[in-house]
Amino acid sequence: MKQLIYLDNAATTKTRPEVVEAMLPYFTEYYGNPSSVYEFSGISKKAVQESREIIANSLGAKTNEIYFTAGGSESDNWALIATAEAYAEKGKHIITSKIEHHAALHTCEYLEKRGFDITYLNVDENGSIKLDELKKAIRPDTILISIMFANNEIGTIEPIKEIGEIAKEHNILFHTDAVQAYGHVPINVDEYHIDMLSASGHKINGPKGIGFLYIRTGVKSRSFIHGGGQERKRRAGTENVTGIVGFGKAVELAVAGMEERTRKETELREYLMERVMKEVPYTRINGSKKSRLSNNVNFAFQFIEGESLLIMLDMKGICGSSGSACTSGSLDPSHVLLAIGLPHEIAHGSLRLTLDEENTMEEMDYVVEAIKEIVAKLRSMSPLYEDYIKHQGN
Repeated sequence: MKQLIYLDNAATTKTRPEVVEAMLPYFTEYYGNPSSVYEFSGISKKAVQESREIIANSLGAKTNEIYFTAGGSESDNWALIATAEAYAEKGKHIITSKIEHHAALHTCEYLEKRGFDITYLNVDENGSIKLDELKKAIRPDTILISIMFANNEIGTIEPIKEIGEIAKEHNILFHTDAVQAYGHVPINVDEYHIDMLSASGHKINGPKGIGFLYIRTGVKSRSFIHGGGQERKRRAGTENVTGIVGFGKAVELAVAGMEERTRKETELREYLMERVMKEVPYTRINGSKKSRLSNNVNFAFQFIEGESLLIMLDMKGICGSSGSACTSGSLDPSHVLLAIGLPHEIAHGSLRLTLDEENTMEEMDYVVEAIKEIVAKLRSMSPLYEDYIKHQGN
């Protein structure tokens, strides 16, 4: 296999060896169903409970407030749909933002078709919601505010504590999609007044196919998957014991190493940003420069297509992603980049690189040189760039 520089950790992460090691016995040795009554299955039940405790402690939550799911998308669906149904008699108005993950946006569209009224808040040029607009959007029939903790494309961390305070002041439930933030930044659900929180295992070096939804005690939320009595009768289905064990171990490692990992990733991120901005003209950084995930870099290069850039980076062994949705069959660029005010032609030239503490400065140098070479080549074939340069010379 050719050299691989993996810079798409917002999409998924490598499962850490310690996580795999913790999971292995629950495939072949301790394979009992946690819901069974005999002693052998009690081993699995205990392992599930231990992971639940680890996760609860990481949030300052109670153990019985953690509900395991199949991942972040399911958790978002559950938080929005089941809560909307449970509080429909009180009101049918929900507030979210224009830059949410599609797991939330498409669920909101689903709810709109069923009679709910959704307000989609604008964001500023950095991707942060405006608190004044949030306050103005609140109505007597508002039952839920759902704002992501940190954006998956541009890395901007939202003013979650302030949002939580506003929600609490108005007696409105507050849900946050923390899939990108959980395990990367400290989160305390009481301090931030969070009523529900979604997270996913594979974003923090855990296994795929496992997530959780935190639901504060006292919040009415109907069962999302019907069948057995698992997850305190709210989410039926035999527990994914191996995934839960792996998730718990990943959380344990993420919390213990958070400070050092953040320092390393920030150092790499700042170096990469500085070099690209200095050495590649007609480039901008998308997202907040201050309130930002430590591993997120998002560039917009004028006069090129992001998809072409991605393909050519892949040929050099570099894995990244683009804000452009061309690969999904759409000609529209990222909804996030449009929401922060980028015109279509610039939004199409975006590149998201998301780092890991195992990346090195040598890799960053290689990536910068590759970007410089590829961007220059793509621009040399662009009539728009040629025309722009001619006009600059006049």
